[in-house]
Amino acid sequence: MMLTGFIFLLFLTDGVLPENNCSYQDVLNHLQLTKTNELYSMTRPVKNYKRPTQVSLEVLLYAILDVVEKDQKFIPYVWTVMRWHNEYISWDPNQFCGIDNVSLPAEALWIPDITIEEMTEKDKAPPSPYLTINDKGDVEVQNDQVLVSTCRMHIYKFPFDIQNCNLSFKSIIHTAKDIRLQPSDNSTEATEWSRDVMRTQYEWLFLNMTVTTNNASDLISQDIIIYTITMKRRSLLYIVNFLVPVLFFLCLDLASFLISDSGGEKLSFKVTVLLAVTVLQLILNEILPASSNRIPLIAVYCIGIFALMLLSLLETILVMHLMEKDSQASQDNKADNGRSKDCNKRGKANFHNSHQEGNEWTQCGCIYDACETPSELLPVTKEGNSRKGIEEYHALEKLSDELREMQKTLSLLLSNTKEVAKPGYWTRVAKKVNKVFFIFYLTVVSLFLIIIFLKWNTG
Repeated sequence: MMLTGFIFLLFLTDGVLPENNCSYQDVLNHLQLTKTNELYSMTRPVKNYKRPTQVSLEVLLYAILDVVEKDQKFIPYVWTVMRWHNEYISWDPNQFCGIDNVSLPAEALWIPDITIEEMTEKDKAPPSPYLTINDKGDVEVQNDQVLVSTCRMHIYKFPFDIQNCNLSFKSIIHTAKDIRLQPSDNSTEATEWSRDVMRTQYEWLFLNMTVTTNNASDLISQDIIIYTITMKRRSLLYIVNFLVPVLFFLCLDLASFLISDSGGEKLSFKVTVLLAVTVLQLILNEILPASSNRIPLIAVYCIGIFALMLLSLLETILVMHLMEKDSQASQDNKADNGRSKDCNKRGKANFHNSHQEGNEWTQCGCIYDACETPSELLPVTKEGNSRKGIEEYHALEKLSDELREMQKTLSLLLSNTKEVAKPGYWTRVAKKVNKVFFIFYLTVVSLFLIIIFLKWNTG
């Protein structure tokens, strides 16, 4: 009669035992699962050690917190889920009021020693204190981590770069003989789920996540699951704060060709613009890593513009030198003309004095002729004095002719020099140099910018 009543009670409750067996502790008591039971926590949960433990892994990307190019660091916030089978755990939910899973402290069970190869700093946040088991013996651990990992940055196209950072999961000490790793999701599912749960991306735009499994070729190697996170930099801030200002400085340097070369304002203006570009280069040096396989295009962009502006500065110095040379030549011509006029005046004065002296000798002869002197001395004195004065006059006239011939010869020899040194010659040369250089400068700048931007788009 009592057996009939018990069967009737089971029929009414669909085979579920009374409420005294409807607690999680009843399940743990049934499994004899306690913190002191070494069967669950000390060793890998298999009844035959030759059978490896199958561990499945799922990774979701919650946020891209930071990417430090200078230190080659990638800091993501990820959610990991590990699942494996414990051969010592199983129960019938029908015997425990339909209980099919239980949560218990993580230290009560053995957990696979999965780590991340690229991790450089241990997560300061404590791991999840609980794990979940089900009636079939499957164990699941969920954990969220802020990872500080190393990532090789390819900054050739900075700030229009796309980076690929890996998170490689593997066991610390167990080989493929003990643990076999396998992903629980493919690349498409990992990408879609990560986009759904993505909280923040800051400077970076998440593109996709690729899942790759490197299975061990022998039992002494290890299985590795690699999650490759592909992301693209949001470049608008760098365009506004860096690329465009450098381009503006280049435009200012082009506009400086409209400034007059006669004063020093153009030279000081160009030096100021060149120093401004140097300051931006120092800022860029703080962003980019010290070592790189290829020179970043943004560094080529800055160095190229700096070199062009330096070339423009040197051209300005040359033009100012030519104009100063022309000014000096003009002053020298004025001084030479003044000295020539003085020499001509002095020559005429000397010639006039010499002529007067000849006349005086003649007059003296006439005076002696008129004076009452002895008759025998008058003819001798008159004839000697006039003959001597005429000879000196002819000698001075001959010397004057020789000086004129010498002046003509010197004028012919110096004619070319006077042509070159005439006022305005070097100014005209400077203007031609300035015009030719401006055309050359504008052409080179245009070609350089076109090549750089094409490289950024296609390189």
